[in-house]
Amino acid sequence: MAYRKLGRNNKHRRSMLSTLTKQLIQNESITTTETRAKEVRKYFDKMVSYGKKNTLVSRRCALAFLNNDEACVNKVFNDFTKRYASRNGGYTRIIKTAERRGDNSLMVILELVK
Repeated sequence: MAYRKLGRNNKHRRSMLSTLTKQLIQNESITTTETRAKEVRKYFDKMVSYGKKNTLVSRRCALAFLNNDEACVNKVFNDFTKRYASRNGGYTRIIKTAERRGDNSLMVILELVK
């Protein structure tokens, strides 16, 4: 899978994407840069796919990526799988807002589709 490096080494990037994915699961909306949002979208789609499979292996894979956060995994496997049962993808939307003042990075709101 091709991915963006986001100016970080492998461990830092994985940790950052895991944290952003957890925040998206908990709050159902986050504000971040456009490139980060596009990467987080891939991982959130993968978490929902794990939830739709609903096997022990998929639950363990989700737990491993989300740093053993049971509350987030339960929310994915119980709530989001029912909400997105009829959808085959496209669980998030990106809404462009403004440019960040310091470095002019495009800021977006990444939110879940209802």
